[in-house]
Amino acid sequence: SLELQLGPEMYQTRSSYTAADAKCLSCSFKPDLILLDLHLPDQSGLEILPFFVANNHTVIIMTGEPKNKLVVEAMLLGAYDYLKKPLDLDDVVALLGKAMRFIRGKKQQAPVSESSGRYEPGWEMVGEHPSIIEVHKQIGLLARNRVTVLIQGESGTGKEMAARILHQAGTPGQPFVAVNCSAVVPTLLESEFFGHERGAFTGADRLKIGKIEHAAGGTVFLDEIGDMTLDLQSKFLRVLQEEEFVRVGGLEPIPFAARIVAATNKDLHFMIEQEKFREDLFYRLSVATLNLPSLRERMTDIPILVDHLLAKISKKLGVSPIGVDHDAMGWLMRYDWPGNIRELENVLMSACAMAKGRTLGTDDLKILTSRGAREKDNGHPVTLAQSEKLQIEKSLGENDWNITRTAQILDISPTTLRKKIADYSLRR
Repeated sequence: SLELQLGPEMYQTRSSYTAADAKCLSCSFKPDLILLDLHLPDQSGLEILPFFVANNHTVIIMTGEPKNKLVVEAMLLGAYDYLKKPLDLDDVVALLGKAMRFIRGKKQQAPVSESSGRYEPGWEMVGEHPSIIEVHKQIGLLARNRVTVLIQGESGTGKEMAARILHQAGTPGQPFVAVNCSAVVPTLLESEFFGHERGAFTGADRLKIGKIEHAAGGTVFLDEIGDMTLDLQSKFLRVLQEEEFVRVGGLEPIPFAARIVAATNKDLHFMIEQEKFREDLFYRLSVATLNLPSLRERMTDIPILVDHLLAKISKKLGVSPIGVDHDAMGWLMRYDWPGNIRELENVLMSACAMAKGRTLGTDDLKILTSRGAREKDNGHPVTLAQSEKLQIEKSLGENDWNITRTAQILDISPTTLRKKIADYSLRR
């Protein structure tokens, strides 16, 4: 199908149906770019990916596999980009153009060894929205090095989850140390970070290893970095600059080797203007930045998240699987979710705890409206994505799910319509 459609775009293409054939063809045809599926008859696409990368091929992964941890692994192993099926031809052509410009401009690089370590994390952010896929792509790329990363996003969007995925991808055998800068008493925060020597202050009756020393070559996750005091900001800046620290009350410098990942839901630029956050520390922390989308920016992921969270909650409560009926799902889709995924999980947990049956209905969920639920105007979706979903669902129903006829009415290609059906999890 891709060969037929890319021919008019002036691309010369060849196809292989197995990994073994692909290896041989890549040597004879010498392609500039490889589109690689994950599920091949004889071998996983991820297993053959290092071979192509080692031979200096640019590779784009394409798959219908829903697990986002595979996005991280593919990027970590050297993939250029990652496409999810069903493929939209316009998206494919645009990405190929971008990739070819990259290929023409890239310098000769040393090949990557086939013995690169495999990434097998237990963490992933659930969802199929392009913004979440992009986050996993960026994590896979950042896992190749040890740069400092700043994660920004609203409360409840999964900033610590993103930090753990990055840690698992980059240094899975090392400690992950999380510090909540807003939950520790300011006078004790320095000791928590750097540790202290015996007798450094009243009550210091023994040597204490600090968080950043315990992290060794792993990851130090600084949650709510915007709440760190200015005095500690200054001391922490010095650690980043000098790559060493001294315990409270100590004299000998100790090397610092961990990766710093900081997170905040505050506007650090505004805090800098208000002189509440050091500008030089901000630039040290934001060598690379991950921006996590709010839940209302990816409302199409709610059914997937609900299924995932209910399975997790059912296991935690020790009960048989709990579901959500159609009307209740509509209520969840119309909720504003100011607390994002954390709020969604809390709402489902409360509903499950009070549910009388194995399926949650609107009555189970509306018990929680007293907590400040804000349904959208007149119960209708107001985001562009929700309006589009409603129109597509309505047109499909009116045309008995005839893809060609519905696509003509909506003035889009059948390929685009199939992609949107998958994106919005529509079912006949």
